[in-house]
Amino acid sequence: MRVRARAVHALRHAAPALLGYAAVRALGVAVLALWSAAAGKSAHQLLSARWDSLWYTRVAAHGYGWQVRLPDGTVHTNLAFFPLLPWLERLGAALTPLSYADAGLLVSWLASLAAAWGVFAVADHCHGRRVGVCAALLWAVLPVGIVQSMAYSESLFTALAAWALYAALTGRWAVAGALACLAGLTRPVGMAVAAAVWTAAGITAVRERRLSWRTALGVLPAPLGTAGYVLWVGHRTGRGVVGYLDVQGQWGNGFDGGWAFARFVGARLTAFPAVFAGIGLLVGVALVVWLYVRGVRQGQPVPLLVYTGVIVALALGAESYFGSKPRLLLPAFPLLLPLAVPLARLRPTRWALVLGCAAAASAVYGAIWLNGSGPP
Repeated sequence: MRVRARAVHALRHAAPALLGYAAVRALGVAVLALWSAAAGKSAHQLLSARWDSLWYTRVAAHGYGWQVRLPDGTVHTNLAFFPLLPWLERLGAALTPLSYADAGLLVSWLASLAAAWGVFAVADHCHGRRVGVCAALLWAVLPVGIVQSMAYSESLFTALAAWALYAALTGRWAVAGALACLAGLTRPVGMAVAAAVWTAAGITAVRERRLSWRTALGVLPAPLGTAGYVLWVGHRTGRGVVGYLDVQGQWGNGFDGGWAFARFVGARLTAFPAVFAGIGLLVGVALVVWLYVRGVRQGQPVPLLVYTGVIVALALGAESYFGSKPRLLLPAFPLLLPLAVPLARLRPTRWALVLGCAAAASAVYGAIWLNGSGPP
């Protein structure tokens, strides 16, 4: 009864954030449906059976081993996609009448609510309830927020990461380690969650001048999800620890510290009318850096800074898929805290107006984006 009472209290405490988040995402899906119908396309297909969603459903249906050879000789294999989402798609299809694609969509929608709750919980812990509500809603109204409603792994990963971070910040080490492990089975950036959890445990050990065996055992599994899958891919390809890097390299998605991205931006700055896109990219990168620095000055907990820093470095330092970088930054929700804090100080009518306008803009952008080039 005590556990149930705590759960009910926690749900009521987070209700404004969850209801607001659900409203924003419902608006995004509704606008997408109307826009797609006018364009003669299926919003359902755009959300559940396009781009990476197809790769996940193929893993769910047939397992690993499927690949495509491109005209230039490179090979795209589904080993690039981590297994937790396909496992959940397979489970959902086995337990319900849903297809693998629709099961993935259901998982993503439920996970997005869990992610919004986790974002709220972390922000509430650091700055209070109003900031938590604003942070969850800011995450919802991001320009690429429609990805949260797609059968992609971003929502699932963010949910696991946010709750792992909250567990680490509140000293629930076994929960933090388990969730970090699951996050590591969801996306390659699971290492960011493991690093943050281990950082939190290390800070606690230094502060208490000892590392308890409960803490050590609790956080021990944190990196095992990422490490386990990478090692399995290495064994499967016969390439050992570099096997997964080879797979990503074939996709053109290696890590070069941002050199390819810098050349991509530079090429746009020297051509017209692409110069405007180049300026926009520079502004976007500068905004990300500024928000991170503001987080440092704001006194964000070190585990959050570690988590965000790893995600930003990996997203901006990847060699290819430049149009995907906003999507890759989607899990870096602590970047929103420097915006949520001053927003929460405004009168409710004012911040509701700001977020309402942002939600409308996000919905329209998402509809145009998915009916256009969409996320690769």
